[in-house]
Amino acid sequence: MDNLRYKSVFDIIGPVMVGPSSSHTAGAARIGKIVRSIFGELPDHLEIHLYESFAKTYRGHGTDIALVAGVLGMDPDDERLPLAPQLAYDQGMEVSYVPHLDVQASHPNTARLICRKGDKKMTITGISLGGGLIKVTELNGFEVSISMGMPTFVIVQQDVPGVIAKVTGILMDHDINVAQMTVTRAAKGDKAIMIIEVDTTKQVNEAAEAMKEIPELIDANFFI
Repeated sequence: MDNLRYKSVFDIIGPVMVGPSSSHTAGAARIGKIVRSIFGELPDHLEIHLYESFAKTYRGHGTDIALVAGVLGMDPDDERLPLAPQLAYDQGMEVSYVPHLDVQASHPNTARLICRKGDKKMTITGISLGGGLIKVTELNGFEVSISMGMPTFVIVQQDVPGVIAKVTGILMDHDINVAQMTVTRAAKGDKAIMIIEVDTTKQVNEAAEAMKEIPELIDANFFI
């Protein structure tokens, strides 16, 4: 079957999690965690915009708490998840919520997170597909598709000739095989985002560090 959505029986049964909802809690925690992975550090301020079902039920289903927990680096089954708002406060992260009750989104479980730390800012939109499965659909204004189904590099670069060759050369040097790769740019010569799914976790940290030495790269992150 093409585009097989579920990779194991656990995807069908649902994730191991702190409840109450795989879509609104476990999925939200995973969205938050992928945001933290791409941002690379704890934000000083986290602004959470909620749409559709998320906007209507986020307090009752723990979506607000789960998103914060994920940004703190927690998994959906972390027993500390209900304490996430207090832990965020203790660690100096200011959190604000903006529910958009009258705005139609492309998916009923949509959250847009804006992270800030000093002059650094990042915006990510994620959707919860059910059963704990998620997808990131937007990153800093770029349309993307990140599902956390495979180990993934997310690279922000200047759109100039040769960058893709340099990146793939580093992957080859570290014996890392590319499963899927997409490149999106705002305009010719502007910033571009490269998303590379790979089929191993070996030497990925070393490869990411080597990529950061490429002058045209603005940022390179790896997450599982």
